[in-house]
Amino acid sequence: MNGITNSSNQQSSLDCAQVILSVNYKTTMKIIVIGIVFILTIGYMLYLKNLPGPLPQLDPEEWWGPTELKSRQDKSIRPFTVKFDEAMIKDLKDRIKSSRPFTKPLEGVAFQYGFNSDILQGWLKYWSEEYPFADRVKFLNQFPHYKTNIQGLDIHFIRVKPQVPAGVEILPILMIHGWPGSVREFYEAIPLLTKQTPGYNFAFEVIVPSLPGYGFSDAAVRPGLATPQTAVIFRTLMHRLGHKKFYVQGGDWGASVASQISTLFPDDILGHHSNMAFVTTTSGFLKTFIGAYIPSLIIDSDVADRMYPLSSFFAYLLEEFGYAHIQATKPDTIGVALTDSPAGLLAYILEKFSTWTRKQHKLQQDGGLGFRFTKDQLIDNVMIYWSTNSITTSRAGQNTCYVCMYVFLFSLLYSELYLHRYKSPVPTWALQAKEELFYQPPSVLRTKYPNLLNVTVIDEGGHFLAFELPKVVVEDVFRAVKAFREWRQGNQKTEL
Repeated sequence: MNGITNSSNQQSSLDCAQVILSVNYKTTMKIIVIGIVFILTIGYMLYLKNLPGPLPQLDPEEWWGPTELKSRQDKSIRPFTVKFDEAMIKDLKDRIKSSRPFTKPLEGVAFQYGFNSDILQGWLKYWSEEYPFADRVKFLNQFPHYKTNIQGLDIHFIRVKPQVPAGVEILPILMIHGWPGSVREFYEAIPLLTKQTPGYNFAFEVIVPSLPGYGFSDAAVRPGLATPQTAVIFRTLMHRLGHKKFYVQGGDWGASVASQISTLFPDDILGHHSNMAFVTTTSGFLKTFIGAYIPSLIIDSDVADRMYPLSSFFAYLLEEFGYAHIQATKPDTIGVALTDSPAGLLAYILEKFSTWTRKQHKLQQDGGLGFRFTKDQLIDNVMIYWSTNSITTSRAGQNTCYVCMYVFLFSLLYSELYLHRYKSPVPTWALQAKEELFYQPPSVLRTKYPNLLNVTVIDEGGHFLAFELPKVVVEDVFRAVKAFREWRQGNQKTEL
């Protein structure tokens, strides 16, 4: 009887297991189906909401400067010299010297909670006592600097013309930095771009402007100047310099501005190169979330970990992008602290050069800041913000929610102009670094850039790529521009 009972119990257990497995399978399938239906429904609603109308026409005369100066605008191009005056340097050193003792970091913590205060003291000592102010200002002035007033703002820019043999064509390229970078990011790349390179019959005239409110460019005095309006300003700058058609390159906010120029003024742009290509189209949003279930549909397996699982991506955003919400909503408050304290400014900026160069650097006691950069390079960039008192006005997307670009769904809803709805016909080329903040595959990027000619995927480099690996960026720009020219010849379009 016991044998019969045990056999019956075993059979019952098997039957129960089968029922449980069947229920779990059915439940799982229902969840998957509901998820897909939800995504498709939301996607269709967003698609209807985001059907493009006529391309917005921004006013090229919109005034961002003081109203009283409108009647006496000076549109001339004026030479400019970077200066670190003695009074500013003395004040800086006095502030560093009088800094209050910093709170000790938690035991065993490196950069997980931000800039390690034990390391900060050494940086401040170097800045105050060893950083060669006179030599560095000479370094910053090695290229010609200029200013010109556009829409009420004095816009600063570097302009370097190449000296090349006869027969080598000179092509204009606009290179745009981001936050918390500056024109300093391109100093190592400029000499490489402006010389003849084997295998190419062209070199570049390089124009590197400071974004409005950053460094040596004036800030807007009223709300509303974001990346589309900056695109208008920079287009005017290029036209004023005699370049009706030109190439454009950018990273971070520079990537956004470059994309906006290519969207708003496609007839002016000969080619668009980005080292942070990122789109927020409805179809791109749908592909991204469908790929979360079946990654092989939209992304190659060797780079899938750069994008999935989405839970890791959003966890990273929550951990690293608190600054973005502050700067998009209360930039003036954080600006008070950073304007008053050189210690605060250095920690705030260099923390990004730590973790945005390599995510793993937050686990290193020194933040890995010496991995690619020297102290002088990094302090050069900090000095551009400190000497111009521009950290507050460098707020990303001033008084708009452009900083919300890092959240797909929010991005589809934020913009008054809805420029994400419009495709750019400009030939485009993306360079994607291993440690860049965002990754999107070609199938997603083409929802915005149908003429995406190539994507260069590299297994090194981070967010500040032109600063970190200038040779890599320059070589990719040359390849891209050669492809742009061939593409236009194939499409029977005039180059310059």
